[in-house]
Amino acid sequence: MPCFVQTEGYARIMAVMLPRERWNDDRLDQFEKRVDERFDEIDERFDEVDKRFDKVEARIGKLEARFDRFEAEVNLRFKEIDHRFDRIEGDIKELRIIMIGGFVTLLAAMIGMSSF
Repeated sequence: MPCFVQTEGYARIMAVMLPRERWNDDRLDQFEKRVDERFDEIDERFDEVDKRFDKVEARIGKLEARFDRFEAEVNLRFKEIDHRFDRIEGDIKELRIIMIGGFVTLLAAMIGMSSF
């Protein structure tokens, strides 16, 4: 009889475990379904993030084009300024030559007057 008592005890444990195993399987199925739903939601959110990044990239492309135009305009203006400085430098050289010529003439006149 002890053998039946032991089997009977195990039978009670198995009877209690069987619904619990099924409950776990049901719960795992629900959990799996919920995880799948959540990942679907995350995928949708990432799709929205991707769309927003596409918009940002388009805006960055427009900004790059604007900066390229701005840079070209700045370079053109600096070339104009360089040309103006070259003209001013030429004018200063010309003025220096005239002044040297004037000083030489003045010096010659002073020497000429002192000799009379």
